[in-house]
Amino acid sequence: MGYKEEFIGIYTENIKREGSKELLEWLQKTDFFTAPASTRFHCACEQGLVMHSLSVYHTLIEKHFDPETDHPESFAICALLHDLCKAQFYKVSSRNVKNEETGQWEKKPFYAVEDIFPFGHGEKSVFLIERFMRLKTSEAMAIRWHMGGFDDAVKGGSFSVGLAFEKYPLAVKLHLADLESTYLREKHTSAVQK
Repeated sequence: MGYKEEFIGIYTENIKREGSKELLEWLQKTDFFTAPASTRFHCACEQGLVMHSLSVYHTLIEKHFDPETDHPESFAICALLHDLCKAQFYKVSSRNVKNEETGQWEKKPFYAVEDIFPFGHGEKSVFLIERFMRLKTSEAMAIRWHMGGFDDAVKGGSFSVGLAFEKYPLAVKLHLADLESTYLREKHTSAVQK
């Protein structure tokens, strides 16, 4: 089974909310299933975004799911869709790189950012999801703040992320799963793979 098929299987099995089918149809019209997760850090390769989303889902379920307090639909929504903002966000470009063996300059592909809707990171994912289906407040907070202190909005001294983590355990759990997936579980490759 490929990454796209695994994602769709988990999505359709767990997410039944009104508008979820339309959101999945829209996702399939974007580059979500072929895009990288980053330009040069984690999963910077073709299908990296879906690979990362699945990694976060598996980490979230394995490490943080409590059947007494958590809901499988919320976990699937948050993990699978937290980086929806990265669909239609990257483009393949090229740059000249010197071949150390030959001394010759060669064109090499790389991923560049082309943000046509600069609405932020977590808040953009929330916005895009809510075009199709409503999020619970805890889900919106988790997705909005999944970057934690790495979010640009926090660098200015905002206390909002701390308040969100205090009030919504799902936000802390998603942040931890995203961190573990990014820095411990995923291959860090910068190659554009075709």
